[in-house]
Amino acid sequence: MSDRTPSVSCVFVCHDGAGRILLARRGPGARDEAGTWDCGAGALEFGETFEAAVTREVREEYVAEPLEIRNIGVRNVLRGDPVDSHWVAAVFAVRVDPAAVAIGEPHKFDALEWFDPAGLSSPLHSQLADTLALFA
Repeated sequence: MSDRTPSVSCVFVCHDGAGRILLARRGPGARDEAGTWDCGAGALEFGETFEAAVTREVREEYVAEPLEIRNIGVRNVLRGDPVDSHWVAAVFAVRVDPAAVAIGEPHKFDALEWFDPAGLSSPLHSQLADTLALFA
């Protein structure tokens, strides 16, 4: 039996409150799937509330303050066969001011775009469709 345990991540779909969502294109320095469009995410730190983690990560990734944070679900993410990556994702819808958004981590992302959820660019990150299904 492995001593590995799943990590906990806060995944967030930023939106403008008028139907558009914000996606970032993962750059060459991203952990995985460079060149794909994805929503934001970050690890939950010990002793941190979900809301504090989401607020911190939105500030770090998009240089914006969350105007509204709403929990929209939980995902158990297993990747690989055999599984080599496992995390539990608490998923949030986060309203932000589009005028305040900028790339805060240029070593991870090389573009930000606002999209109508029905007209997304490709390629998309392998986990994005399941996350956006909770946003719908």
